[in-house]
Amino acid sequence: MSMSRRSAEPRECLPWAGERRKGSYPRRHRAVNPRAHARRDFTSRPGTVEEQSSTRRILLVDCDAFYVQVARLEDPEGAGRARLLIVGGSASGRGVVTSASYEARAFGVRSAMPTAQAIRLCPEATVVPVRRAACAQRSRAVRRVLEELAPVVQPASIDEFYLDLSGTERLFHEETLEQTAWRIRREVLRRTDISVSVGGGTRRVIAKLATSRAKPAGVHIVPPGREQDFLRELDLADLPGVGPSLVEELRKRGLVRVEDALGVQLEWLQEWLGPRRGAWLHGRIRGVDDSDVDPAERRKSISSERTFLHDLHGDAELERRLLELAGSVSATLRGRSYRTRTVTVKLRDHDFRTRTRSRSVAEPIESDSAIYEVARELLRDLRAERRVPARLLGVALTGLTPRDEPRQLGLFQEPVAGETEREREVSRAVDRLRDRFGDEAVVRGRILDRRSPEEE
Repeated sequence: MSMSRRSAEPRECLPWAGERRKGSYPRRHRAVNPRAHARRDFTSRPGTVEEQSSTRRILLVDCDAFYVQVARLEDPEGAGRARLLIVGGSASGRGVVTSASYEARAFGVRSAMPTAQAIRLCPEATVVPVRRAACAQRSRAVRRVLEELAPVVQPASIDEFYLDLSGTERLFHEETLEQTAWRIRREVLRRTDISVSVGGGTRRVIAKLATSRAKPAGVHIVPPGREQDFLRELDLADLPGVGPSLVEELRKRGLVRVEDALGVQLEWLQEWLGPRRGAWLHGRIRGVDDSDVDPAERRKSISSERTFLHDLHGDAELERRLLELAGSVSATLRGRSYRTRTVTVKLRDHDFRTRTRSRSVAEPIESDSAIYEVARELLRDLRAERRVPARLLGVALTGLTPRDEPRQLGLFQEPVAGETEREREVSRAVDRLRDRFGDEAVVRGRILDRRSPEEE
């Protein structure tokens, strides 16, 4: 199989046998973790690291231009008809680009670029705001499908999911990893309307790199034993974790491609980059990665922010926007089955001065009311410190803990305002209604009263 071209979709894939529904992972096996069994299988046998890693079957499912797809699905008559589409910011040029259609990217538009710059590069583009609640809902839908198709699923971000299929060869009737990847891609598209690309290999880092070869809407699998051949074709800048400053440092020493660096001894890399950094790069260019696909791995943070079409002056209006942001991050938090211990509010003033304020609570919280109450106090502190027009407002949740982790409220300790069992149940009920009927099914009256369609 060529390492430089993604595979074409096969016309036929091996079907499921017996009474098992095609494309689904049998629920009676869900209580068993095949990853643990597969890991015991290959770690207990003698052999080299290469031989041992070849038993792993890792996929990365990456949603193609996810925010663009969601914008088009949510607004088929508007964004859905725009070939040149920029998601993030506003038509006036405020804000930053979250994503862009592949056609707009041909003009040089990239994520994290100021929207004003993107409009100059692609003046015919349609600019729409990020539909964050809809994105979270679509992400959850993709995850639910994947959890039916694979025994171990780990969300890496809102639009990326690692799957571990190690030890499932017999379960999938000797279906090749490439056939499995195509089947998963088709099933996700059929059931969620979200197009994905799938990369695969024996390690997470290889699957991640393979996904870039699969895009858009394709599959690329690196066969066991061909990892080094695959890596040799890449630039050092392609490797996860190799940022612009390291790329420039390596370029000055004549190292641009992975193949250039493979000939450099570990001692020299450590001399140039330092012991830890040099050792890391020495392993990275060889595809060293023993990390597991772990569904229990905790996310570090959940955040959302808005750049306003016009600077906001009043406290009441800022608190209304804060209520919407708090509801968005709270829903994402609950969708991931987490609670949070720390709330942070970010405020960017009209003169681009950015300020933040954080508060950690004694017990983890999850309800809209509790998170908003903490965030509102932080916003009031920031406004009391400097009351000037605001350009951007954001809320971040950190210190995440699993929802089912036991709560240990002290005998004389007061709960966080709003975090009652009733509020938690109300918030979860609203989540269920929105999942079933859409984001607009339940909207707080205070938010609905003066919602602006033009904010990012």
